[in-house]
Amino acid sequence: MEDRKITEMFLERSEEAVAALAEKHGGFCKKIAFNILKNSEDAEECVNDAFLMVWNSVPPNRPEHIGIYAGKIARNLALNRLKYKTAEKRGGKQEDIAFSELEECIAATGGVERQIDEKLFLSAVNDFLLSQPKEKRNIFIRRYWYLCSVSELSESYGISESKVKSLLFRMRNQLRKKLEEEDFI
Repeated sequence: MEDRKITEMFLERSEEAVAALAEKHGGFCKKIAFNILKNSEDAEECVNDAFLMVWNSVPPNRPEHIGIYAGKIARNLALNRLKYKTAEKRGGKQEDIAFSELEECIAATGGVERQIDEKLFLSAVNDFLLSQPKEKRNIFIRRYWYLCSVSELSESYGISESKVKSLLFRMRNQLRKKLEEEDFI
């Protein structure tokens, strides 16, 4: 079933909408949550909560890609759950490592200023990613959005871990340079 049809089912408040969303995008959402939480039960709960949030937010929202919309909600819920479960930073976790790698590229700014510049910032990051070859872009996204480990990426793409680390290092530097040129950092 197409995403448009699933979104229409949500807008019509059809009870089959959640089942259709789960069938088409449930695995995608669970993979995102599992990469963050490393626990199947917690990941499943986040996905169920995400589907409930989709049900409660559509309408009034009308997402073009309901799977991505649900995935983003599942990711945010998983990150919140992880933050709650690890109130004290213990280090060595994939998300800590991935986020620390990106810290040098993305400077923290104030709340209001950040909200004003958010669309321009996201546009700059998207432009950067779209300018990259597909494989490099996918490795970058899988590392920093889906929080895949370097070893998982190495295995998936059939390249050495050192090559993955090098590729990510270069891309972070390129992203940082682009963001500096556009006065984001």
